[in-house]
Amino acid sequence: ATYEPMSPEYIGRQRQIVLGKHAGRSSITLALKEMGLEADDAQTEEIFNRVKQMGDQGKHVTDADLQIIAETVLDIYKEPLVKLEEFTIVSGNRVTPTASIKLNVKDKEIVQAGIGNGPVDAVINAIRRAVSSCAEDVILEEYHVDAVTGGTDALVEVRVKLSKEGKSITASGARTDIIMASVEAVMNGLNRLVRAE
Repeated sequence: ATYEPMSPEYIGRQRQIVLGKHAGRSSITLALKEMGLEADDAQTEEIFNRVKQMGDQGKHVTDADLQIIAETVLDIYKEPLVKLEEFTIVSGNRVTPTASIKLNVKDKEIVQAGIGNGPVDAVINAIRRAVSSCAEDVILEEYHVDAVTGGTDALVEVRVKLSKEGKSITASGARTDIIMASVEAVMNGLNRLVRAE
C-alpha cells in the first residue's frame, strides 16, 4: 500500500493505476481485483508478461491499458479451437503485401498464405483461407483501431466484428504492434464463433 493524504474519491476523482517495468504479480492481481476481473495463474502470468514487456520498452501501463490487456488475455484462454502458431508478413512500397500463417485448427496444422491491400489485410486474408474448413462463411463486418496511449509505441486496441450465418461476435486484441493486435482480435472472434456452433 502507498500513503495517500486523502483518497482520490474524496475529491471526486478516481484512483488511477500506473504500472511500470518493476510491477509485480501481486500488484497486477490487486489491480485486476479492483477492476472486477478474475484471472487464473496462467492468465495472470500472461498479463504480467505483457505489462513487463511494455515496461521494458519504457512505457507506463495505465489502468486503461491494463484493462484492455486483461480482457484480451481472458478471452484468449477460453479453450481456443483455432490456435496461432506463427505468421510472417512481407510488405513494402514495391511489394504486394503478403502474409503466410500457420494455425492449429482443431488439432490439425494448417499453413496458408494471403495477399491484401496492406499487411493487416494480407494476414486476415491468410487466416480466412486457413480456417475455411471450419469457418467458411465468416465475414469481417467491422474493423476499428484505437491507440490507447500516445506515441509510436502506443498500446493499440483493435476491435473486430465477425459474423457467420447471422450470428455476430465482437472481439478485441491489444498489443503495441497493430498487426499482432489485429491477428489477436480476429483469432479471438473466430474462436468465439467456432465455440458457439
